[in-house]
Amino acid sequence: MGSASAGRSVTGRDRDREGRARNARPRDGLGRPLPYGAAGVQRQPEGVVRTPPQTVAEAQELLDAGKPFHAHEVFEDAWKSGSEEERQLWRGLAQLAVGLTHSARGNRTGGPRLLRRGADAVEEWAAGAGQPEPYGMDLASLAGWARELAEAVERGGELVDAAAQSPRLRG
Repeated sequence: MGSASAGRSVTGRDRDREGRARNARPRDGLGRPLPYGAAGVQRQPEGVVRTPPQTVAEAQELLDAGKPFHAHEVFEDAWKSGSEEERQLWRGLAQLAVGLTHSARGNRTGGPRLLRRGADAVEEWAAGAGQPEPYGMDLASLAGWARELAEAVERGGELVDAAAQSPRLRG
């Protein structure tokens, strides 16, 4: 199979139409790969340019639906397509979503680490930009949510329910 068509190459790796490696396996709501042929959750399209309010609204819908992995992809699009001045903000929000993803998957080390990294990033961005509530998001509250969840995950106990424990991006 050549690079002109999407699918599996002769090496067995999934490729997109341009020949770049892309994993075509279906995924569950937390982004975990499922076996080929299994019913999965529709993926977020990559490289979508949204306005910041559209980014926040779409990410919140995905978080509310228990799909923080997909919300991370929305934040990643903003981080990659947005202004240089806001990259740290969007990257930090993506880290919060990935931290929730890993926590919901039961990763008691990586989940808290990413939650704290994201919390630090959004707080640092807010302090440097002088914007504690960009696009209606209360970054101090988000950072507090992330640190509380990180502590709860590290203490153990119940598995994190991504939908029930997702943050409210806007107050």
